[in-house]
Amino acid sequence: MMRETTDILISGGGVAGLTAAAAFGTAGFRVICVDPTPPVTRLEDAGADLRTTAFLQPSIPVLEAAGLWDRLAPHAAPLQVMRIIDAGGAEPTPRIVKEFDAADISDHPFGWNLPNWLLRREMVARLADLPNVSFRPGLSTTRLLTREAEAIATLSDSTRITARLVIAADGRNSAMREALSIPVTTTRYGQKALAFAVTHPKPHDNVSTEIHRSGGPFTLVPLPDRDGMPCSAIVWMETGPNAERLAALPVPDFEAEMNARSCQILGPLTLVSRRTLWPIISQIAARMSGERTALVAEAAHVVPPIGAQGLNMSLADLRVLLDLAQGSRADPGTPALLDAYHRARHLEVQARVTGIDALNRASMMGAQGLRDLRATALNALYSVTPIRKTLMRAGLGVR
Repeated sequence: MMRETTDILISGGGVAGLTAAAAFGTAGFRVICVDPTPPVTRLEDAGADLRTTAFLQPSIPVLEAAGLWDRLAPHAAPLQVMRIIDAGGAEPTPRIVKEFDAADISDHPFGWNLPNWLLRREMVARLADLPNVSFRPGLSTTRLLTREAEAIATLSDSTRITARLVIAADGRNSAMREALSIPVTTTRYGQKALAFAVTHPKPHDNVSTEIHRSGGPFTLVPLPDRDGMPCSAIVWMETGPNAERLAALPVPDFEAEMNARSCQILGPLTLVSRRTLWPIISQIAARMSGERTALVAEAAHVVPPIGAQGLNMSLADLRVLLDLAQGSRADPGTPALLDAYHRARHLEVQARVTGIDALNRASMMGAQGLRDLRATALNALYSVTPIRKTLMRAGLGVR
């Protein structure tokens, strides 16, 4: 049995885990990062993650400190305007349109959007440049034993890793969280999300749009042009059975339903990728830390894809944890440090999970009377300039 020692073991090599590996590695820590599934880093390959991630302003310094932003910026589409459309009337046409321009509160866009498969490509390339980081795709953490002075993890190849700190970035069904007996509260909505890419004749002008009718939002997020055509990523949330029906439709029939749901705001949409289907839940762990272990990203919290909150919450976890670890380089996994991490993040995470839950429930309304009530509330809230600016800052996570 092989034994190794490291400062940080990261269990999970998704976007959050790879970012954590780059950030801690760039900061000078010895890092081992494992994930059972090798990352798919080409759009054309089977299993490529067709979803996109919008990095909001507060996340950019985290990516810069990890040596990632210079790699990602050339591929990013800025999000200058966020538009909300209520199309919940008798006919699926816009009846209320509200736009939020980042220029009202900042000199920069709200954020920048990138495809998830491309994020993995650039992040894996960054890790290859860091001699103190060992990324081991194809391996999982099968056992975790924590002690006061260290954590001992067993990998699926029987290697035993002794680490000062374990970062659990292994997703909503986190084995590390279960090993620590940290309970979670889960809310299931009976929804699924379709993720895919489209081209369209009208430019998106760096505007991200959420269209609300019933079942959940239909969100169009700007991407760089594709084959000379404006391009957007779409996340279409629906009730589970309807989402499965849509995913199985022949392309012409799917495009007809997609165009009706989009209110034709960018002209006729053309499907240019395969469709992937994802279950929608909310989930929050009772604690964000345990002995020698910090929970980050979906191991700690899961939210529906509304307002670009999910991964940005994860990078906020990482920012706090890294700041604390840099102040305790000799031992980044002390009880005092991990308690401070939990206190710094858990209340804010609870507030965001609760807020996004409320927004998702409002977007799901199917009865006409409830949809009319939603439209009235939307119009009232977002028409008042101070409230609109406060909501924009809250969405970014800044004061």
